[in-house]
Amino acid sequence: MNQRHPQILAASLALAGTAFFWSLAGVFIKLVDWQPFAIAGARSVVAAVFLAAWLRKPRLNFSPAQVGAALSSAATMLLFVYANKATSSANAILLQYGAPVYTGILGAILIKEKPRAEHIMGFLAVAAGMAIFFLGDLGGGTLAGDLAAIASGITFAFYFVFMRMQKDGSPLESNLLAHIVTAVVAGAVSLFLPAPVLSWKAGAAILGLGVLQIGLAAVLFSWGIKRVSAMEGILIAGLEPVFNPLWVFLVLGERPSGNAIVGGAIILAAVLVSSLVSARRDTVATRPVDEKPVPERS
Repeated sequence: MNQRHPQILAASLALAGTAFFWSLAGVFIKLVDWQPFAIAGARSVVAAVFLAAWLRKPRLNFSPAQVGAALSSAATMLLFVYANKATSSANAILLQYGAPVYTGILGAILIKEKPRAEHIMGFLAVAAGMAIFFLGDLGGGTLAGDLAAIASGITFAFYFVFMRMQKDGSPLESNLLAHIVTAVVAGAVSLFLPAPVLSWKAGAAILGLGVLQIGLAAVLFSWGIKRVSAMEGILIAGLEPVFNPLWVFLVLGERPSGNAIVGGAIILAAVLVSSLVSARRDTVATRPVDEKPVPERS
């Protein structure tokens, strides 16, 4: 049996798990009554400690790919925090989701991974699903906030490509560096903003953000991105908003709207079909020439 197919499916599940943990952000952040940069900085401190403990002996070689992934990840987190403050959440997510287009371009130029037909079709379907998902929530905010969201999409694309460059190494160290940078920058900005009010509820939420929403997500992402293309990885990351209504329903008891259900179903179907087609294509491509299908028993 060709071993490539199960690996790709396992990597796709790991990236889906990443999106699942990323989607926890909204629920945890609602429990913290702090300004955004204090939340981002504290979350990154916890995440950095968690990742350092997970790695035990981090392999920091400060290669261009390792540093590039770290800086682009830190920039994405900081830009997205600002975008969520200066524009609507729907605008921030949708404008950031130009990332698959940028990833396709950067991947083709920097690592020679050209997007496949299923990736392009998958992106179009996911974009349509997101438009339906957030229908009625768009608008508002400022030009600066919208531009920050677009910029976060570009840096997010660079993050995926730089992480994919480390497919033969250990990309998790880039996440460790990213959270150190984010903690320092967000901490410096927070010095000029209102001080956070400490409480057990806020502390527990920050711990959840750092360990689950960021820490475990980084572990799964670093494992998965080594086994699928950057373009496919960023498409699977599009599952993140699909999980958001689930958390809102479970924690707040709010039923998702019809638009959220339809849009989420389209996104989920697009990601599943794209991943399965890619897995099948890679299996056929890596099958030995003399390997023949096993005849079925009558």
